[in-house]
Order: sequence, then C-alpha cells, then structure tokens
Amino acid sequence: MTDANEAVIPSLDIHAVSKDILNTIEREREREIIARRFGLYDRKETLEQIGELLGITRERVRQLEKAIIEKLKIAAKTELPHIADVEKVFVKHLHDMGRAAPIKSLAASLTDDGNDRDQAHVAFLATLAPGISVVDANDHYKHSVGIAEHHDADTIRDNVNNVTSSIKEHGKPLSIASLHGKIDGYEHPSHVEAYASISKELTNLKKMWGHIKWPEVNPKNIRDKIYVILRDNGKPLHFSEIAKGIHGSDFKRKNVTTQAIHNELIKDARFVLIGRGIYALKEWGYSKGTVSDIIAEVLKESGEPMHRDDIVKKVLDKRQVKETTVLLNLQSKPQFERTKKATYKLAS
Repeated sequence: MTDANEAVIPSLDIHAVSKDILNTIEREREREIIARRFGLYDRKETLEQIGELLGITRERVRQLEKAIIEKLKIAAKTELPHIADVEKVFVKHLHDMGRAAPIKSLAASLTDDGNDRDQAHVAFLATLAPGISVVDANDHYKHSVGIAEHHDADTIRDNVNNVTSSIKEHGKPLSIASLHGKIDGYEHPSHVEAYASISKELTNLKKMWGHIKWPEVNPKNIRDKIYVILRDNGKPLHFSEIAKGIHGSDFKRKNVTTQAIHNELIKDARFVLIGRGIYALKEWGYSKGTVSDIIAEVLKESGEPMHRDDIVKKVLDKRQVKETTVLLNLQSKPQFERTKKATYKLAS
C-alpha cells in the first residue's frame, strides 16, 4: 500500500517519450542527426558517417548536434513533453542505486531487457533532464548518470577516482562494506558501490571488488579460475573437485577438461601438491617438496631432535598423506638420523 506522503512514480515508456521529444524538432534532418548520434533506432553513428549520409561535413554535424541539444535542454525546463516525469522516475531509481549508476545499469532497472536500444533512449533522456548529471564514457569511466542535487559530473568523476585509488592502494580485493569503512566522506556503502560500478578500472566477483587486472576478481585463464575456486573454498581440494567448482561457477568460460586443470596446477607456482591429487595455495603457508623435504624442513625449524610423533603431526599439517608414509620416509632416508628411541634429527 502506498504511503499518502510518498510521491507516486509514474510508469515510463522511454521509447515513446523519446519519440515525442524528437517530434518537437521541426526539421527532419535535425531529427535524423539526433536519432543517429544517440543510436535511438539503430546502431550509434559517428559524425563522419552522418555527414556522408546527409552530404555535409563532420564539423557541421557536430555544430548542429550541439545546437539541437542545447535547444532541447532549454525547452526541457518549461515545455518539453514528459521530461518532468522522466526526471522523477530516473531520480527514484538512482536513489535506490546509490545516487549514481552506469547508463547500462539504469536501463536494466527501468526496462525488461536493458539492451543497446534501451540504453540509447536512457542516455538521450538523461542528457535533457535538468536534474540528472551525465558522465561521458572514456578510458576511465563508463557512460553514467547521477542525481544532480547530490553531485555534478566532475564530482562523480572525483568520487570514482577516490574509490578506485583506495582499492588499488589496498592491493587486494575487498567488500563494499570494508571499502566504506576504509574511506571517509560517503554516507552509505551503496554510494561507494555506485562509484565503483562506474569505474572502468574496477570489477567484482562474488561481491569482492578489485582492479580489473587482478585475477582474483577477473579470472581470464584456467590458472586464475583455479586460484579463485581454491581461495573461495578456503581449503585444499583434489583436482577433480576443482574441476567441478569451475564447471559450476559463474565464469564466462568454464568448459575445460579435468586433465587441462591438472596440467595447469602442476605448472603454476601458486599451487602446491600436498597429497595424492590434492592441491593448496602457496599463500596459505604450504611449500613445494616431497614428504622427505617437509620432514627436513620441520627438523630444521626445530633446531633440535624431535620425537617421531611430533614430526608426524607437523608434517601432516603441511601434507595430506598417510602417517605410514611419513614414518617410512623418516626411517629410510639417509638425511635423517635416529638419536635415541623414536627421536630423530637431521644427519650431520
């Protein structure tokens, strides 16, 4: 039930609204320029392409586009059809999305598909709405919008830069809640997430945000996907379990064979074999080597003879093997010397 004090948000057919606004433009050539520049009915076209079609120069197309948009913006304040409703709906959705969002995300929120055409109409209407700030796309920012009452385009870019820098300085992925606690000046975590989503340098995986080049949040090859599966499980896994994890994941490409996964595990120094077909992450404290290498490491760390039970316990913390395998190596390898009953040291 709607609260009596809550403003009623009208339904919005963005395609119909765009058509009505285009129809306020008197000259057909000018309507054509706007429709093609925004890609309202077909793919978005360049100034050169439109100039060739209309028989005018690239520069003339640019001048006409700028003049038409300025004229529509002036009309939007008083007489342009539906623009007040457009702004009301956009602001409502943006409030729910953290006060700013990529055009793609806003279009998905407003329509069933959020496809390229929907995005084009949202971009066109946002450009005209006085209460909406627009950030143009470039190498650092996605084409985005925000509520003008809270920030203009420059402020949005500054906030995106701040969030991006904070994540890069942290050096590893972190959640939005953690990021919100790490940086000052943002009322709510949703605002931080909105700015992160606008950055072309950031991405997320399972709600953990990081730099787009970090394999932890943007795994591109098999090795990176193996790393993510092991990290998310937080424990050593058999290579067949890792394969099942990849096949059941949200990764874009996950149709890889178990043998290919096993081959990559062997090659990458991030992964350590700790049992028969069982792998762990090196960053968890595991080191490469045979069982006898691990026994030697344990004895070296101790600096003094150790009882075999203590040796077995420490080796089993580092390797998932049978106790008899540890005892066999301890008793048969020449680098270990028994000093007294059931007590061993490194041989001289």
